[in-house]
Amino acid sequence: MTAKTPTYAGPFAGLPPQTDLTTDTAVFTDAYAVIPASTMRDIVTSFLPGWTGMRMWMIARPLSGFAETFSQYIVELQPQGGSDRPEDDEGVQSAIFVTDGTITLTIDGKTHELTPGGFAYIPAGMAWSVKSGAGTSRFHWWRKRWQVVEGLSKPDAIIANERDIAPIPMPDTGGSWATTRFMDPEDMRHDMHITIVTFKPGGSIPFAETHVMEHGLFVIEGKAVYRLNRDWVEVGPGDFMWLRAFCPQCCYAGGPGNFRYLLYKDVNRHAPIWK
Repeated sequence: MTAKTPTYAGPFAGLPPQTDLTTDTAVFTDAYAVIPASTMRDIVTSFLPGWTGMRMWMIARPLSGFAETFSQYIVELQPQGGSDRPEDDEGVQSAIFVTDGTITLTIDGKTHELTPGGFAYIPAGMAWSVKSGAGTSRFHWWRKRWQVVEGLSKPDAIIANERDIAPIPMPDTGGSWATTRFMDPEDMRHDMHITIVTFKPGGSIPFAETHVMEHGLFVIEGKAVYRLNRDWVEVGPGDFMWLRAFCPQCCYAGGPGNFRYLLYKDVNRHAPIWK
């Protein structure tokens, strides 16, 4: 049997018709936010200096009293669009995951071509540039300030594609819940992890996870019912969930296909103690 080619949901183009109802699952609470795909329209895009042929949806940014460690963008590049200097803060590390089209990514003078499913990790302070190919491209871009630890060097750059990485089943789940890891979980140099979480139809997180990690969850395929704090929310392709530390979470995958999401979490560091 030929393996199914992964698909990756993304934002909508244009605006909904005036005949559409305005009710939606968009919500922002003290514990979590849900930003549905249907709200990621042209009118809510942002732009950055130093880019050509670029627009983006900024779906997470540090907010005092909420999730404070990371930003997450969905970047759309027109043909040949890009930037010679995407990052202007030498203390910030980046990760990229391509969902549409082809991009040429140059990191520390080495050039890589990334297609859908392609992933890159770029250490803080390392020069990089990005350019779209002959067509329109889209990618997720995570930014986080790297937390220095005495005796630990910065992580190495990573270039990978999820299709070349075997998902690791979670213990005691019979393979119904698995994780595709782009970073080595035993590498303490990393203070954030980007993974793809996959649930087969009917698979679940069978308890309310409640922990210190901040989360960004972007649904790239399938649907599920997700518990966020005290609420159960139905989510599907292109929806984004943003969870602050200690927000209870669990889910049931609804089928008929797999439920998959891109997951950000902060790891491997002390919690800051404010003076």
